[in-house]
Amino acid sequence: MSPLYELIGAIAGCCTTFAFLPQVLQTWRSRSTRDISLAMYSVLCSGLVLWTAYGFMIGSASIVAANVLTLLLALSILTMKLVWERRGSLPAPEAPAPAN
Repeated sequence: MSPLYELIGAIAGCCTTFAFLPQVLQTWRSRSTRDISLAMYSVLCSGLVLWTAYGFMIGSASIVAANVLTLLLALSILTMKLVWERRGSLPAPEAPAPAN
């Protein structure tokens, strides 16, 4: 595979992977997964596993790395959703802060 293709893939992978980071941090801070779709994250994680397998099959390090990292982030959200819902420990939504 061309080095240029791998570079473009690596940059694209960074963009899509790091797009999940704010959601993971927000979910962790708020301890709320109330508005997160279990079905969506389940399907997303399945797709990421398949993309990773595809990356291995075609020998693309950028596809493998991006999808493994994104899978870890998505699985962390999915795990928080499953654990917190099972415990029944989802907090009530916070009221918005007053405007200054």
